[in-house]
Amino acid sequence: MANDNFVERHNGPRQHEIAEMLNVIGVSSIDELINQVVPEDIRLKEPLNLEKEISEYEFALKVKQIASKNKLYRSFIGMGYYPTYTPAVIQRNIFENPSWYTSYTPYQAEISQGRLEALLNFQTAILSLTGMEISNCSLLDEATAAAEAMTMMLGARSRAAVKVGKNVLFVDEDIFPQTLDVINLRATPRDIEVVVGKFEEFELTDKMFGAIVQYPTASGKIKDYSAFTAKCHEQEILVTAVCDILSLALMKAPAEWGADIAVGSTQRFGVPMGFGGPHAAYLATKDEYKRSMPGRIIGVSVDRLGKQSLRMALQTREQHIKREKATSNICTAQALLASMAGMFAVYYGPEGVRRIALHAHNAACAVNKGLVALGYKQHNANFFDTLEVEVADTKKIQELALAKEINFFYPCDKTVRMSFDEVTTETEIQTILDIFAAAAGKKSEASAEIGNSICFDKQFERTSAILTEKVFNKYQSETEMMRYIKKLERKDISLTHSMISLGSCTMKLNAAAEMLPLSFPEFAALHPFVPADQAEGYYELLKDLENDLAVITGFAATSLQPNSGAAGEYSGLMVIRQHHINNGEGHRNVAIIPASAHGTNPASAAMAGMEVVVVACDEKGNINVDDLREKANQHRDNLSCLMVTYPSTHGVFERRIREIVNIIHEAGGQVYMDGANMNAQVAITNPGFIGADVCHLNLHKTFAIPHGGGGPGVGPICVAKHLAQFLPSHSMVKTGGNKPINSVAAAPFGSASVVPITYGYIKMLGSEGLKKVTEMAILNANYLSKKLECCYSTLYTGETGRVGHECIIDVQNFKREYGIDATDIAKRLMDFGFHAPTLSFPVHETLMVEPTESESVQEIDRFVEAMITIKNECEEIKNGTADAEDNVLKMAPHTAEEVCGNEWNHKYDRMKAAYPLEWIKENKFWPASTRVDNGFGDRNLVCTCAPIESYL
Repeated sequence: MANDNFVERHNGPRQHEIAEMLNVIGVSSIDELINQVVPEDIRLKEPLNLEKEISEYEFALKVKQIASKNKLYRSFIGMGYYPTYTPAVIQRNIFENPSWYTSYTPYQAEISQGRLEALLNFQTAILSLTGMEISNCSLLDEATAAAEAMTMMLGARSRAAVKVGKNVLFVDEDIFPQTLDVINLRATPRDIEVVVGKFEEFELTDKMFGAIVQYPTASGKIKDYSAFTAKCHEQEILVTAVCDILSLALMKAPAEWGADIAVGSTQRFGVPMGFGGPHAAYLATKDEYKRSMPGRIIGVSVDRLGKQSLRMALQTREQHIKREKATSNICTAQALLASMAGMFAVYYGPEGVRRIALHAHNAACAVNKGLVALGYKQHNANFFDTLEVEVADTKKIQELALAKEINFFYPCDKTVRMSFDEVTTETEIQTILDIFAAAAGKKSEASAEIGNSICFDKQFERTSAILTEKVFNKYQSETEMMRYIKKLERKDISLTHSMISLGSCTMKLNAAAEMLPLSFPEFAALHPFVPADQAEGYYELLKDLENDLAVITGFAATSLQPNSGAAGEYSGLMVIRQHHINNGEGHRNVAIIPASAHGTNPASAAMAGMEVVVVACDEKGNINVDDLREKANQHRDNLSCLMVTYPSTHGVFERRIREIVNIIHEAGGQVYMDGANMNAQVAITNPGFIGADVCHLNLHKTFAIPHGGGGPGVGPICVAKHLAQFLPSHSMVKTGGNKPINSVAAAPFGSASVVPITYGYIKMLGSEGLKKVTEMAILNANYLSKKLECCYSTLYTGETGRVGHECIIDVQNFKREYGIDATDIAKRLMDFGFHAPTLSFPVHETLMVEPTESESVQEIDRFVEAMITIKNECEEIKNGTADAEDNVLKMAPHTAEEVCGNEWNHKYDRMKAAYPLEWIKENKFWPASTRVDNGFGDRNLVCTCAPIESYL
């Protein structure tokens, strides 16, 4: 279509505006700018070998045709993934709503109160159902949550336990295989010995620090773990329960039988299976372990005016502070999916959630009764939703089931396993009984009626109430639910409001054309373990995307399994580790990391069992090559890798990158390139061409998957030919190389249901469009840096005085000169309707700004005008026009409630507070809170939605 040029829709600057932007920068063309920014020796000489770009209309047809190749059979496979119904009010108002899916991680609490409340609801629901005392606001998936619990239990060992080397973890054998895979991989570099067996028969040893059991078990049994847990506690062994969240509406809470940690997935709370993800996992524990918890915790605090306000507490960016000593490398959670799951609990309330759980349970009861009447042996005496049926030959059952378009799970050739769910119908139950009757040469006479009673032993029955908090008992009508979601939405800044200029986070356009396929049932409703011929569309799309990402990065192979950027880092390092082991050099365990690196880099290296050696940066922010050479030579016998971000975390293309790569290779190491800044590389250069060996990609940054308020993230890794054989496998579905590492995520292809976004992004841009995107990202960043030059200096630039796709604004002297710090500027920007840039990272008291290619000149100019106005407000403090303490910066942000209140006690007027520039009046965004008191929140940690007054 001649009128449907996607790259022109994606990029912000119009063609006629580019010349003026170049003039401001001081160059005559885009080519001249790129020549000044990107070293000549690493620039690609040929276009990327990708298919020619297609229009939005053509993509819509193409992706629909691909989706149609997926067969929507009815899956009773279970194994951690279950059909569910996403309430339309949640699908339309959250899942498909850009105000929810384009917002950033809520580091800036004052403009994130809506999402923070949604996540607090999620935490509160988890605590109610598990009986625990503190929960985080989501993890990546059930398997990685179990692995995090293992590490948490290890870290909770007493000094005496550490001294005697308690390093054995017991895992009950009746656990999902994908969970055990991830645990095993995580355990190896940490020198944890994983012992698998039957919990009833296992003899505890003095080397054990933890145990993991599943509740109900993978085969569907409800087991009594209370005696086992008591024995563990006698020997200071902690116990983690991997729990089906829906079952806890009917079954005794894990805290009630003694578990110390509960983990699991909340996929059953209205989140589509999506061929394996993304889904929000949870981790909840006792209050005494809160300082050891991984991930993010939403806590209750107060703002400047004493009003209850929410914030991220304790672990907020822990990995950036503690680096290799961090308890986890988690950076991305699953915030959007956690918001949906929390809203599921809000919408249905305690009675509705219990009714849904009862329906799944009673469907299993009805089938069990019918099968027993047909003469079949069902192995689970006590079950929630899963039956384990003994048969003469599974092939006959499978043949009959597939003829009826039904999938079961077959653990062996004599067993059929089936799990029931909230959408099971009596017609389906009758069909299942007919299948088994036909296999036995009989006719089913049993009733398919779904009852309304609990049919497991009373000792397992829950007697405690669930979801008693007010929020779960007032929004059961759709009208009220719709208004509640809208109320929260209005408290949050997202890309629907203004530019989110966070450096290194690349908050670019998430085009509607890319997002639409996520709602297709052919993508959303597929179980990840269906037979391959039922997922032909997915396999075609995933293979094509793997190939495109390999071409873009200059590598040979791709794994889509890692489901966050930090998980991609860890996966890439584990592949490097396996490469050295395969070469008989398993002793190579030193990771060299620049001082400027993202905090997830050293944290990931520590998780991969590596010793971190920091290399210094020079005064221009580049890697100190002499120091690097010295460290590489010093550790050459044990050097595993260099972790390098390119362009650097300082936003500059370092000229000596090839020399840096060669130094590492000459010392026997591999080069891991962090893909956080790929937005400045795509189609102009790439990691493979530069000489790296592996990189991860943040699909939620460079490749247009939305941030969703802090997740979903997708962090695939691309590797050179010699590393392809080590790409991660999966125990249920064939993936990876011929000498693979174990799974790094629960699902074989990670967060498969959101990768159609990246697929569409690449297909609609093509090689030429991708290059234009990168050029515009570099143009916008240099234009913004130049426009701010009158009032702010850019901390680091390349040898030609240019930046890459982002720039670091230096305000290190503001505290001394004006009594104002970077936080004050960040909060004041909220009054102008902007989200703050990245605050004090990677350099303290700086602001890292990345406008992205999607922002228009007009929006960038508005941001510049806001920043210049703020600088003038600083000058007013300096010259005495404004009070040193009671000024618009120190008091920022200002809420509508304060500005419109009867009392105004400030030494500046209301208009200056709320409308510092004329254009703000047209589209004012009001922060929901004045400045939130972080210290109060950490001293008085509250992580449920009970009224804060009860804690004060």
